Amino acid sequence: MRQQAAKFYHSLTARYGDRVLHHRSSLVVAIQLVLILAANLTAFVLRFDADIPSEYQRIMWDHLPAVLLIFSSVLWIFGIQRGLWRYVGLYDLGKILSASLTGGAVLYGVIHVLGGITQYPRSVIVLTGLLTGLYLGGIRLAVRGLREWLQVVEPDARRVLIVGAGHAGELLVRDILSDANYNSCPVGFVDDDPVKRKMTIHGIPVVGTIADTKEVAERLKVHEIIVAIPSAPTMVKQKILAASEGCTVPIKTLPNVKQLLGDPVSLHQVRPMSLDDLLQREPVQTDSQELYPFVSEKVVLVTGAGGSIGSELCRQIAQHNPQSLVLFERYENALHSLMLELRRTFPAVNIHPLIGDVTVPDRVSEVFQQTRPDIVFHAAAHKHVPLMELNPKEAIRNNVLGTQVVAEAASKANVDRFVLISTDKAVNPSSIMGVTKRIAEHLMQEFNGAGFTRFTVVRFGNVLGSNGSVVPLFYEQIRNGGPVTVTHPKIKRFFMTIPEAVQLVLQASVMGRGGEVFVLDMGEQIKVADLARNMIVLAGLVPDKDIRIEFTGLRPGEKLYEELFEESEQVEPTDHPKIHRAVGAPVPVGELGEWLESLQANLPKKDAEELLQDLKRLVPSFHPTLPHQVS
Repeated sequence: MRQQAAKFYHSLTARYGDRVLHHRSSLVVAIQLVLILAANLTAFVLRFDADIPSEYQRIMWDHLPAVLLIFSSVLWIFGIQRGLWRYVGLYDLGKILSASLTGGAVLYGVIHVLGGITQYPRSVIVLTGLLTGLYLGGIRLAVRGLREWLQVVEPDARRVLIVGAGHAGELLVRDILSDANYNSCPVGFVDDDPVKRKMTIHGIPVVGTIADTKEVAERLKVHEIIVAIPSAPTMVKQKILAASEGCTVPIKTLPNVKQLLGDPVSLHQVRPMSLDDLLQREPVQTDSQELYPFVSEKVVLVTGAGGSIGSELCRQIAQHNPQSLVLFERYENALHSLMLELRRTFPAVNIHPLIGDVTVPDRVSEVFQQTRPDIVFHAAAHKHVPLMELNPKEAIRNNVLGTQVVAEAASKANVDRFVLISTDKAVNPSSIMGVTKRIAEHLMQEFNGAGFTRFTVVRFGNVLGSNGSVVPLFYEQIRNGGPVTVTHPKIKRFFMTIPEAVQLVLQASVMGRGGEVFVLDMGEQIKVADLARNMIVLAGLVPDKDIRIEFTGLRPGEKLYEELFEESEQVEPTDHPKIHRAVGAPVPVGELGEWLESLQANLPKKDAEELLQDLKRLVPSFHPTLPHQVS
């Protein structure tokens, strides 16, 4: 019957819909007049128990035009005719009731106070106002209810389980039920609030707690799970993901509250749940307003501009109106791609793409003389730990000599600020990459104070989704059907998003006065194996069933866990609650200067073992974890 009624309704809509819409305002006003008339007649019938005396019948008909005129005018002033009936809610009902009672008050003032017609029953005036509100609200609710009843769910509609029976969940269900084009059918809620247990929202039951997600999803045969808790802290999201493990359906989520402010909750806003949602801490927020005067009308140079961090630095810097943005990069494809993107997104910003290698002093000097930068962000570096174990000379040439070359050029050009991007692998380093970044940190403190330029270091952990990181690797392995390879079941890493890392770098550039090492409070380290399992679950698959996790063993230079500070470093707070300052010389001065002076000429002559001994001597905290297959 419901399907037949829906077909009949849709056929009427197709035939007469445009005509009704064309005359909608006139039709609404006519219906309102009929309902006001019905309310007034009903009021007289109730007042006299359906037996209206003849003299009151005359009073009723004589004053009916005034009743219609007054009530319709008040409803027009309140804008009742403009509301869409299919979306009527508490606000609309409250407005209708207020308009109806106002109409009753005006009617009383006109008839009794101004007209002096005391024979007109006051109870009829009150009842007319109440019944008008009841009829106007009732017909709207009836139309909305009928439309929702006629929304026939197709047999192939996606069955949706909603996590969170709060305001966002209610709005989401309402949106799904009101639009058949979504081809989705909410079948249940799960929520930890005991008050909501066994309750229903728009006819959809609350069938369990978050811990019951997997069992409920299987019992209700759902096709997807939607997390409708926009303000959920990270711990709750972790709990939801853990409860969903084993479900073979995708998990999606609503954006955060800030993103929802400009747009009501809707199924259009639902997006796949991402790893950014699962960081085991709240995202770091920095004051971007401080950056505008710092960057505005300045010449900013970014080395390694084509990399993950370098390119995001360029994007965020371009938002703050620099005089010009210099992209220094040796990989022409990455540089070309970034240049096109920035010129398209920020047409008002002067973009200067320059190809070059930070290890070539002449080219670096030429770039600094041509561009005269005010601020330099040094992001160029070799970062892959296993590759650097096999190529220590290149790690030293790029990460140490390259940093020295750029820093010297910046100092000679009287650059205002120089910011080096470092890594947590520089703390108690166990790899060639880590120890070279440790020496680069020390170089910043050696250069600081020797001239006009202020040198600052920013140290942070792994970046989610950066080129060559585990996240793209895991995505590719999952897409290929597995296995997902993890080096060790207990290996842990700090993680942050690329925008967070760049925000920290930019904030440090504002806060830095020279010689500091800034470190982000990155919360707890995450097990890489847990990260792999989460990614498999987010893909709608079951770990170790659909996708196998394989442990391959630690690689040369890898540690089980990373550190942000050494024991010899003092941790001091800054004005930002999530940014700390590491105080203490990164490495002893000793013979570092002499070694660096001879390195340019002697590097090709030195063998791998000799270089390794040099690094151990220069950085006593350097303890290789495994034998190095260096060349």
